[in-house]
Amino acid sequence: MNKPKQQLNLFDLTMIVIGLVIGMGIFRTASDSARAAITPNVFFISWIVGGFIAICGALTYAEIGSRYPITGGYYKIFATCYHPSIAFAVNCIILISNAASLSGVALIGSEYISQVIFDKPAADFVKALIAMGAIVIFYGINLLGLRMSSTTQNILMLIKISMILLIVSAIFFPVTGTTSVISIPQGDFSFMDYVKSFGLALIAVSFTYGGYQQTINFGEEVKDPQKNLPRGIFIGIMVIILLYLSVSYAYYRVIGFEELKNAKGIAAIVAERMFGPTGRFAFSILLFIAVLAYVNVLLLSNPRVMFAMSQDGILPKSFSKKDEKRDVLTVSLTVYALISVVVLFFADTFDKILSFTIFLDSIGMAFSAATIFIIRKRTAHLDKTQIYSMKFYPAMPLIFISAYIFVATSIAIDKPETALTATAVLAAFLVIYFVTRKKHSHAG
Repeated sequence: MNKPKQQLNLFDLTMIVIGLVIGMGIFRTASDSARAAITPNVFFISWIVGGFIAICGALTYAEIGSRYPITGGYYKIFATCYHPSIAFAVNCIILISNAASLSGVALIGSEYISQVIFDKPAADFVKALIAMGAIVIFYGINLLGLRMSSTTQNILMLIKISMILLIVSAIFFPVTGTTSVISIPQGDFSFMDYVKSFGLALIAVSFTYGGYQQTINFGEEVKDPQKNLPRGIFIGIMVIILLYLSVSYAYYRVIGFEELKNAKGIAAIVAERMFGPTGRFAFSILLFIAVLAYVNVLLLSNPRVMFAMSQDGILPKSFSKKDEKRDVLTVSLTVYALISVVVLFFADTFDKILSFTIFLDSIGMAFSAATIFIIRKRTAHLDKTQIYSMKFYPAMPLIFISAYIFVATSIAIDKPETALTATAVLAAFLVIYFVTRKKHSHAG
């Protein structure tokens, strides 16, 4: 198989990892995790543990990507290690939930930027048009080719990291305006109260840390994947952990723990208390730029899954159509962008499907990480070569899998109807797979 003409280097891959993980989550989920946490200790422990889980997962996916470097790898590992029906069902759900996430985040970004553009609150359809415009613009950028889209991603991510560092600087900045009081909740809590609180806080934290597993979709497009995949993933996750812990502490210091539980637009609140109304104005613009980076990286990653599904005959062959000159999956990219735009018409239901998405993602993460045990056996002949192999195996993948089972269980206990609905949808895709397979076999 010929290698693509354009390849991602270590810096490109690291920026993609950070872009996949740091979406809009850190600008809102700190409030959700604080609301679930019964004490500040639970709040911070959940972010620390979430980071450790991310490292375990990052190293697991790094080895999977090194041992099985191929475009659409996140789909391929399901199809290779499990029945194709599981690969079809899980990846269809992931694609739809990612499209919903992209659309919802774009809409949130448009709400911030509309406050800058218009004197009065903009109508919902105007905000939707702004969000659609962002998706269409970056759809066009991705059509220009892998190098153009990855370079754009690098620039946008550097801007977004600068914005996060600005929030972190609030730790050392003399805050103007309302002085927050860091309060410590009082009360007697049982061990199970702490376990339940930690589990619920970890849901929001897991959502914020998620996304790095998609980097194995770039296996064939990374220069020297055996070396750069693990390095890029590990460096990216370590940067993210440091940023998340610092930002969470900045929220805690500036806003206060109890106020943080119910605060809206927490990043803008920090900016306003640091620099006044002008700070809030500037941060709204920067927040929209952060949205652009998130939109771009999802448009860069997810069409490659559709390509892999097409190569296996689960999606129509047209999804594997490629512009060889620009190295662009034209049909898959167009369909995914279209789905994201269509979902904007239903963006008001994004919050309702969030737990639904996390529940399914938890199942997908556990199943995908478990493939390391199968792939290791199949590629045992590579053990003494230059192939990357994680230390502390099998402890790290087992910790990662157990953590996501715990997250799914926490959702099932807190919102059983959501877990049942998610399971039913997953089952429906399994049925669709077998029905379509049966029709194809009769047609043959």
